[in-house]
Amino acid sequence: MAEENKAEQKPSATKEGQDKLQSSKEHARKAAEDLKSAAGAFAEEYRGKAEQAWGEARGKAEQAWGDATDRARTFQEDAEQYVRENPTKAIFTALGIGFVLGLIFRR
Repeated sequence: MAEENKAEQKPSATKEGQDKLQSSKEHARKAAEDLKSAAGAFAEEYRGKAEQAWGEARGKAEQAWGDATDRARTFQEDAEQYVRENPTKAIFTALGIGFVLGLIFRR
């Protein structure tokens, strides 16, 4: 009789074990879906922040490039004006700089 009780308990215990296993699988699947959803939201949030930072950096770089271009253009215009106003001085300055550079590169 003891053997019959053990035999009757096994299918019931197996059924409970399978139910718990199925419940655990469903719980793990739901946890994985929640984690995936949270990771997607997190990634989307930081993607937006990265795009915003990139846009700001690009705008600043374009502004700096424009400022540098304007400064170079202004310097060139000032140099041309100086040469037109002082041609002799500009020629002797260029000759002096050329002579010094020639000495430096000769060595």
